Order: sequence, then structure tokens, then C-alpha cells
Amino acid sequence: MTEESLLIHTGGFTYTNGYLLTGPGGNIAIDAPEGMAHWLETRGTRLDALLLTHWHFDHVVDAARLARDHGCRIFAWGPSTPVTRLEAHLKQWAGIDFAVEDYPVHEILAGQSSLETAGRTFQVESVPGHSPDSLIFIDAAARRVFSGDTLMKDGIGRSDFPDGDGDLLIRGIQEKILTLPDDYRVFSGHGPPTTVGAEKEGNPFLS
Repeated sequence: MTEESLLIHTGGFTYTNGYLLTGPGGNIAIDAPEGMAHWLETRGTRLDALLLTHWHFDHVVDAARLARDHGCRIFAWGPSTPVTRLEAHLKQWAGIDFAVEDYPVHEILAGQSSLETAGRTFQVESVPGHSPDSLIFIDAAARRVFSGDTLMKDGIGRSDFPDGDGDLLIRGIQEKILTLPDDYRVFSGHGPPTTVGAEKEGNPFLS
């Protein structure tokens, strides 16, 4: 495996994780939480690709700026709208006006099982339940999975948002993530990293 670093930016009032993979083949970001663009600018890092785990506002708020500033290609399940980004729901639920700039999707991943970009190959799995478009990106070469808001340390994604389905989410986690080897590291949209084995053993939502 080529030498590579994995860095994390956590941004916004929901403390959302965005990941930066830097290596000889290019630079890849996974999700675009608030402040991601400024963080990359201060590092002097140019992106080749942005992978989006799902379209909820806190994961895509900086996506348009990243596409504009870096000319990077965006990979996602499909285009989003203010409704699917939960902008209206956030206003109703928390009284917060939050508008996300529309961003392009250059590579639609709905129905795809893999993607190649910037010298890396990812297995792509659809795991709906938190949102209909939720994807996980499995980096087998590095034995890790970027799980978005499907699975996290000692938790799972919320399923009480519009179009959520808790049973579907748990089934997807069991079939698409917990079948991976126990030593695979799990990098989620919120909270610290974990492993597949740890979540099999101790996640209270999956017992």
C-alpha cells in the first residue's frame, strides 16, 4: 500500500466529521462539514475528489465551495434538494434557518458497487435507513470503512428523520458492515473511530 495519511476535521454545531485522505495518488475528502473548506485552505491542500456519504445538511454544507475552489469531482448517491438536506425540517424542529448552497454531483453512485478516484478504489454499499441515499465507502486496501451516519461507536444513525427506517438501517448494518473482518476500522460521521469487532461485541443497538 502506498504511504498515505488520514486526517479528520470536525465542524458545525452537530460536530460532524469530514475526512481527508492524502497520498501519492491525490487527495480525497469524505463529507464536507462546516469549515472543511477553510481547514483545507489553511493546510494548502488541493482536493481531487469529494465523496459524500449522504445528503443531510451537516455533511454537505461546504460541498459547493469545495467544488468551486478545487475543481474536484463530487461522488454521491445522487443530487440533493433543500428538502432532502433537511433544511426545512431543521427550521421546524429547532427554529434554525440553515441554507445549503446547491452543489454539483459529477459521479452518481446509485446502483454502483465501486468507485476509483485519485489512485484509490472503494467498494460502495447502499445502507439506507438513516436517509434513503446513505452510502458507506469500504477501503479494503487500508482495512477501513467510512460509515457516515449508519454506524458509529456504540451507536447507530437516527431513523426518526423524514424517510428514515430503523429496521432497514439495522438490517443494512448487519449485512453490509458487521460482515466485514473484525479488525476493520470504522470512521463515522460523528464521534471517534471504532472497529467492526468492537461494535459486534458491544453496540447496544445491535445486540
